[in-house]
Parts: sequence; structure tokens; C-alpha cells
Amino acid sequence: MANSTDAHPAQSCLIIMPAWNEEEVIGSTIRELHSTMPGYDLLVVDDGSTDETARVARAVGANVLQLPYNMGVGGAMRAGYKYAARLDYDRTIQVDADGQHDPRDIERVLQGLAHADISIGARFAERGSYKASGPRKWAMNLLAFMFSRVAKTRLTDVTSGFRAGNRRAIAQYCRYFPAEYLGDTIDSLAMALRAGLTVTQVPVEMRERQAGTPSNNPAKAAVYLVRSIFSFLLSMTRRRVTLNEEPGGRA
Repeated sequence: MANSTDAHPAQSCLIIMPAWNEEEVIGSTIRELHSTMPGYDLLVVDDGSTDETARVARAVGANVLQLPYNMGVGGAMRAGYKYAARLDYDRTIQVDADGQHDPRDIERVLQGLAHADISIGARFAERGSYKASGPRKWAMNLLAFMFSRVAKTRLTDVTSGFRAGNRRAIAQYCRYFPAEYLGDTIDSLAMALRAGLTVTQVPVEMRERQAGTPSNNPAKAAVYLVRSIFSFLLSMTRRRVTLNEEPGGRA
């Protein structure tokens, strides 16, 4: 996996890996990416970690962008997309640092960009054994229904962080990828749809976290998803902005 920013591989794709205090697992995650996806550039966005995440990532050959303090996944991903735009990448794909996203599925998710601007690696699309139950399942099903109506295509896993984007998506995320709570998944996807971008999903398998402590327990996850519904409804009230319109409202 190249460390130089002077030239891109033929496919011109940047893998963006947001990471916060993942020193236990990020080394093995990056080594697996090296062996599975040779030739792809990787950017680790260290989101103000207080452990050795950045040092470990560099030691195994990753480019690392260190943020001065913790901004959350939304802030880290916005920094990653700005990096991708500045270095003129054609495509990006977000991969978790904890090893839950199987790198063998990266090409599968990227292939969705052949007919859409954003491709989501979906956990509930007839592949794998990932299950949700109770309030978490109800909230995710409701979110999927609402987003499917807006996107005019069937979506089953709109909270998945395993997603790819083309140049149009990169440009949209650079203009509007909120750093606040819930912005990294729900708000950003809703605004991309309102800007006219197209979305598809491909089935992937979600693995167990490889090390460390999950950030949410089931109760917190259910609360997150319920709040996600309110975030979606709020996003639908924001002014629609197209990609060829200036932020101040000028065309």
C-alpha cells in the first residue's frame, strides 16, 4: 500500500480509516489491508487519540493524518474527504479500524460505483449472519424504509460506515459532511440524496470486533438509532443544495 502522495495507483482510490484509540487492533487491520488490497492508498485519520494509534499505524506503513483533538467520526471523515479531493482521487471508501469490515469486500463495495455515486456495504442484504433485534432492529428498519423512499431504491443498512463514493460524492462530502453527533452516517447521506446523488448497496459480511472495547452497548446502540430517525427528519428540513451551487447560494 503506497505511502507516497506523488502518484496514485491506476484505480485512484483512497481507503480512509478513521481511528480513535485503536492501538490494540489497528496494526493487524492495516497489515490485512496491505495483503488483501495491494496497490491501494490508505489514509488513517487519527481522531485525537490518547494512545499509540498513530505510531502503530505509521509503523506498519500507513499514511497518518493526526487531528489535534477528538472530533468524532464525522469530523475525521470530513478531513479524509478533503485530503482525497486535494490529491485528486477518483474514489474513496471508508473502512473501520477495528477489523469489522472484511477487506475482501472492498472491491465488491467499489463495484457499486459503476452505477451510483455512493455505494453502501450493507449488513442486511442476504449475506452474512449479522442480526439486530428489539428496538435496534425496529429503528434500523424504519430508517431503511425512509431512506429507500427518498433514494428511490431499496436500502437495508443506512447506518453502515462501510461505504464508497465517487468524485461527485467526494465533492458533496467536502461541502457538507457534518462533524456533529450522527452526522457521519444519517445527515451526510440524507444531504447527499437531497443534492441529487444516487445511492446503491451491496451485500457484505460484518465481522466481530477484532480487539478493544466496543464504543456502544446494545442499549446505547438502540438510543443511537432512535436519535438517528430524528436526525433524518431534521435533515429533510434543510435547504436543498446542488453540487453546482455555491455555499452562499450563488449558482
